[in-house]
Amino acid sequence: MVWTIIFWLLLGLVAGAVARFVVPGRDPMGVVGTIVLGVVGSFLGGFLGYLIFGKDLSEGALQPSGVVGSIIGAIVVLLVYRAASHRRVLR
Repeated sequence: MVWTIIFWLLLGLVAGAVARFVVPGRDPMGVVGTIVLGVVGSFLGGFLGYLIFGKDLSEGALQPSGVVGSIIGAIVVLLVYRAASHRRVLR
């Protein structure tokens, strides 16, 4: 169980870091924010992958498509976060 949590945190860190690198602009978040971004993006990417392709965990927890889905999900979450934070700043 502990290794699963550590794996999720590392995957979240990688997905969040790649998302922050790919999307241009400044994001004032630290390592913990990057991990949260990646973990939320991983859940979103996994959920969308399940809806589109119908795959589940019984077919393997770590697949290359899952890592790519985590990164895409983190990019989507980062863009939504930026759009929501820009609205608050403009008002």
